[in-house]
Amino acid sequence: MFVTAPIVIHDGSMELQQMRYVLAVAETNSFTRAAERCLVVQSALSHQIARLERELGAKLFERTSRRVRLTAAGAAFLPAARQCLDAAERAAAEVAAAVGEVRGRLAVGLIPTVAAVDLPAALREFRARYPHVRISLRVGASEDLADQVEQGTLDVAFLGLPTTVRPRGVAVHELARDRLVAVVAPNHPLATEPTVDLRRLSTEVFVDLPAGTAGRIQSDLAFAAAGLTRDVAFEVTTADYIARLVGQDLCVAMMPAAHAPQLTGVRTVEVTDAPTRIEYVVWNRTDRSPAATAFLAALDIPTGQH
Repeated sequence: MFVTAPIVIHDGSMELQQMRYVLAVAETNSFTRAAERCLVVQSALSHQIARLERELGAKLFERTSRRVRLTAAGAAFLPAARQCLDAAERAAAEVAAAVGEVRGRLAVGLIPTVAAVDLPAALREFRARYPHVRISLRVGASEDLADQVEQGTLDVAFLGLPTTVRPRGVAVHELARDRLVAVVAPNHPLATEPTVDLRRLSTEVFVDLPAGTAGRIQSDLAFAAAGLTRDVAFEVTTADYIARLVGQDLCVAMMPAAHAPQLTGVRTVEVTDAPTRIEYVVWNRTDRSPAATAFLAALDIPTGQH
């Protein structure tokens, strides 16, 4: 059995700024870049991290002439440091909200094909109204984004899911329903057809999102329900790259009809038996920040229902 001594800070002198420095070094893998990010001279940043390491009784970083990386102690320290900084930021935001000012952070997630909301325009208007809120944006898969909202990593996320799936563990509001359309190259034989069905499409080579993702599942289920199989030879993670591959007539795709007009160099064809996608906005059920509340209000999203 291994027994480890607890880490004790005897004088309570650990500072939030020291934690910020540790996070910056961990994220940049460089004391120099971390100092630049934190707007301090490198010697000051190094001194504060060394002081923190003495207080903790453990080295947080391994330093060589070529790189910097976390030690086991540093990796253990990082999640708690992030929680402390998030809690401090949240506390300041709540105090500001109590006196009528919205500040803090707004971390937003979205899938690449969101069409129900013009998110760049919405974020521009929100920033103009609430300039003290730090906005960040992350693109990902619906299921991952929902998990991050539930865990508190993201405040709000915009998802697209098949009708058979509903987000769990988060507050949910349905934004829109949309059918998928076929996307083909301009010189493809289907480009001049008014409609196509899944059986005809099943003879084509496809590009789609990675297997297992929500955006892929809706198409897979539609073909399976029709008793059809298809050849998905290309798997990519962005709608733009899907369009680039389709534009070269390497493959065809199925995309949400509302998003298709944003694609260039391709043609769209209505699919008579296409599956339907639902777009949702989700947020944390129990811990909605003032910035998230203000953002949802700006979008006229009712937050009383889950």
